[in-house]
Amino acid sequence: MLLHLFVFFILIFQCWKPVSSLSNETDRLSLIKFKESIYKDPYRIMDSWNSSTHFCDWHGISCSHKHHRVTHLILKRYQLSGTISPFIGNLSFLRIIDLQNNNFHGEIPKDLGRLFRLEILHLDNNTLTGEFPINVTSCSNLEYLAFGGNHLIGKIPMEIGSLHKLEVLYLLQNNFTGQIPTSLWNITSLIFLSLDANNLEGTIPIEIGQLKNMTDFEVGGNKLSGTIPFALYNLSSLAYIILVGNHFNGRLPANMFSNLPNLQLLALGGNQFSGRIPTSIVNATMLVGISIGGNNFAGQIPNLGKMHDLSILELSDNSLGSNSSKDWEFLNSLSNCSKLERLYLLQNNFGGHLPKTIGNLSTKITHLDLSQNQICGRIPMELGNLINLMLLDIQMNYFSDMIPNTFGKFHNLQYLSLMGNKLSGEIIHFIGNLTQLFHLDLSYNMLEEKVPASIGNCESLQYLDLSQNNFRGAIPIQLFTLSTLSILLNLSHNTFGGDVPNEFGNLKNIGKLDVSHNQFSGQIPQTIGDCQSLESLFLQGNFFQETIPISLASLKGLRYLDLSQNNLSGTIPKGLQDVASLEYLNVSFNMLEGEVPSKGVFQNESAISLVGNNKLCGGISKLELPPCPTKSNGQRKHQNLKLVVSICCVIAFILLVVVGIYYGRKISKKSSSSSPTIDMIYKVSYQSLHNATNGFSVDKLIGSGSFGSVYKGSLESQEVVAIKVINLQIRGAHKSFVAECNALRNAKHRNLVQIITCCSSIDYKGNEFKALVYEYMVNGNLENWLHPTTENPNHQRLLLLDQIINILMDIVSALNYLHYEYGQPLIHCDLKPSNVLLDDNMVAHLSDFGLASLLSIVSVVSNETSSTLGIKGTIGYIPPEYGMGSEVSMQGDMYSFGILTLEMLTKKRPTEDIFNGGHNLQTYVKVAFPDKLLEVVSPTILPQELEHIVGVSGDISENMMQIHPNVEKCLHSLFKIGLTCSMESPHERMSAGDVIKELNSIKSFFPF
Repeated sequence: MLLHLFVFFILIFQCWKPVSSLSNETDRLSLIKFKESIYKDPYRIMDSWNSSTHFCDWHGISCSHKHHRVTHLILKRYQLSGTISPFIGNLSFLRIIDLQNNNFHGEIPKDLGRLFRLEILHLDNNTLTGEFPINVTSCSNLEYLAFGGNHLIGKIPMEIGSLHKLEVLYLLQNNFTGQIPTSLWNITSLIFLSLDANNLEGTIPIEIGQLKNMTDFEVGGNKLSGTIPFALYNLSSLAYIILVGNHFNGRLPANMFSNLPNLQLLALGGNQFSGRIPTSIVNATMLVGISIGGNNFAGQIPNLGKMHDLSILELSDNSLGSNSSKDWEFLNSLSNCSKLERLYLLQNNFGGHLPKTIGNLSTKITHLDLSQNQICGRIPMELGNLINLMLLDIQMNYFSDMIPNTFGKFHNLQYLSLMGNKLSGEIIHFIGNLTQLFHLDLSYNMLEEKVPASIGNCESLQYLDLSQNNFRGAIPIQLFTLSTLSILLNLSHNTFGGDVPNEFGNLKNIGKLDVSHNQFSGQIPQTIGDCQSLESLFLQGNFFQETIPISLASLKGLRYLDLSQNNLSGTIPKGLQDVASLEYLNVSFNMLEGEVPSKGVFQNESAISLVGNNKLCGGISKLELPPCPTKSNGQRKHQNLKLVVSICCVIAFILLVVVGIYYGRKISKKSSSSSPTIDMIYKVSYQSLHNATNGFSVDKLIGSGSFGSVYKGSLESQEVVAIKVINLQIRGAHKSFVAECNALRNAKHRNLVQIITCCSSIDYKGNEFKALVYEYMVNGNLENWLHPTTENPNHQRLLLLDQIINILMDIVSALNYLHYEYGQPLIHCDLKPSNVLLDDNMVAHLSDFGLASLLSIVSVVSNETSSTLGIKGTIGYIPPEYGMGSEVSMQGDMYSFGILTLEMLTKKRPTEDIFNGGHNLQTYVKVAFPDKLLEVVSPTILPQELEHIVGVSGDISENMMQIHPNVEKCLHSLFKIGLTCSMESPHERMSAGDVIKELNSIKSFFPF
């Protein structure tokens, strides 16, 4: 008997073993198929998936101990690109699939429906397309289903109700339409439901009350409507209610908060709710954030004193308050909220005097916005107790009297707006302490006396508006030391006087300068021409004398110029007609004389104003000015004599040149005509470059381009440089070398890479050798920052939104210089991330001018020459008209800039595999523009200050954007720049000057 049993177990074991091995082999082969569907692996995660190790030991794989079958597939946040292989459906023991935060595209395979053991399916934050895979609803053991942050379309299927064990459903940031399926309300196990940022319609039914275990209900950013059923407010487990950005209406029930003891976040903003805020909110003691702005709430704010964890209170754009001191009674209770950081009460009906109890608020508060209300009286000194304020906005109220000297305690303040009140007195007692300010607006008040020299301590100031006050005296010299002033300096409508100092020219980055309607006198300083970023200059209504400075003609980005109502004399500088960007010129009511130019802005009579200058003549006929007087006979004879002398000089010069060329050719048989630039740049020897790079060692190689390789080296002077060695075996390389020398020999701009020297020599083997030596840029190129890999040194560092704005400003400033200020317009022709270098301060420098063309030369080449130029640029960044034979143009550079802008915001290359079949980077963004930009923007670029609100998982980020409306506004403007610049028609694209103006505008409201 024992023998029979032994034989029986032997047979059983032999039968089982091959079945198990077969199953294991199926798992291994399925994983290999999964790996084959991945074509990009920047962190080389899949290298461990090889035959030398058992598949259970591969990275991201876990197996069961008993059968050695795959149970976990976890490869999140590795930037993997590819499709999800259908062979994944053969891993029948899988319990967890986590592929979130990668670049998987294509449809979700239906084969996932065969994974009956599957419990967690994490595919969020990829670029998956197609409809919701109905087959997945067959995975009856699913507890966690996350498809958020993809591009899924269609309706959420009714079959989803069959997932009776489902606890988390995460479908936000897709393009789902239709109504929320009624079967969803039958999944009583649901704890977390996020359907934010879709296009869902319909109402919330009473059946929502069946979800007794739900803690998170997030449906913001849809098209849902109707009233909220009271059944929702009976779900005592709720911690997050997010309904922002829908069409909900009605009043909130008085006892709404009676059964919500665990509520932490209430976000109802951007709907049509009305009535009062229920007093029962006192029961929601766990609240951390309240955001109900953009509704029609009225009445008083109830007692919030029991909310000890409250961090954000956002009540803006309602009808709260009654324009009386009673409106502030809630402040007494709010002083108990020791964790309060942000308080937004703007655009309501709060009135009366702001009480001293404002100073009892938490010292952790960083943002306080009381603007556009009816508040009157003095600003309480106690406001200075809020020493950690970063933003204080009380503009458009009725505050009066002096600004308290306690404002000097605001050492962290970055944004201060007091405009549109009735404030008086001086600012000397506090202004010098606000060293972190980047935005200061004191306009439209009654402030007086002098602007103190201590304003020079505000070394971060970008925006300063002191207009419409009673300031007097001279402008302090210290104001002109603020090189950060880039957006606005407005001193208009005061009684400033005296001469404007030559230090005016130190404001090299200023975009708009307004000192109109003061009492300035003397000459307009010639140094105004150093303010090369100026777009708007308003000097009218003063006592300026003498002539209009000719340096104004060097401001190639100038759009608006008003010099009216002064005592200016002499002629209008003829160079102003060459400022192509100039749209408006007013020189009326001066004492100007002489001929009016007839080109540029002077061709449009509606764009200029010349009245009140009785001695002007000429110009276009529509101006109806008298003709300029003809010259006398004596003058003519003198002119003729000068002409004869000039002609003789020219003939003599030509003869000298001919003789020189003749003897020059005798001396040297080798013509240098093919390289006209090389001799104009100081050259370095081949030996020096060979020594600087240890013989052009591989470990000195830092990059390669179309026509050569770039090495890091140290010259004899110990200067660290980048050395571009031209590969003369490549067709066009010699031409590229000459083009780059021509382009950079005279170019001087802070955002262009500077050529130090060049080498045109023979190497040690007797071969021709050519190289260019540039400044070395510590932070490499933009390509490595946008698309980091383990091979480049910045693969762990990310660009944030403020850095992106600055880099875009640097790039377009360089383009503006090349297009309009270089002399002849210079077209770069190959703008892309790898040609943008970043120095140690993250300032961007445009590089690689090997394809650059002078526009004036291109426009006159013969047809034969044009046909040999070929398509200039890099695939993905080349404007469409170049492919149809059009000549290079400034608009072509702006197209490349537009693509680069979209790439920086989305972290998507224009050549990615997902862009095919007529789908490209522009259409990818257009689908989301303007209402769903958060679907395409890279989450890594958002400001760090939003981290406690904008979670990496996306839990509440998109719905809380209204707390930071300027961030959303900023993204909208940046994407608009990218889309407009990359329009198919060249004539519809923005110019570099237009982009600079738009970026300056963005900087003015960007809050971080």
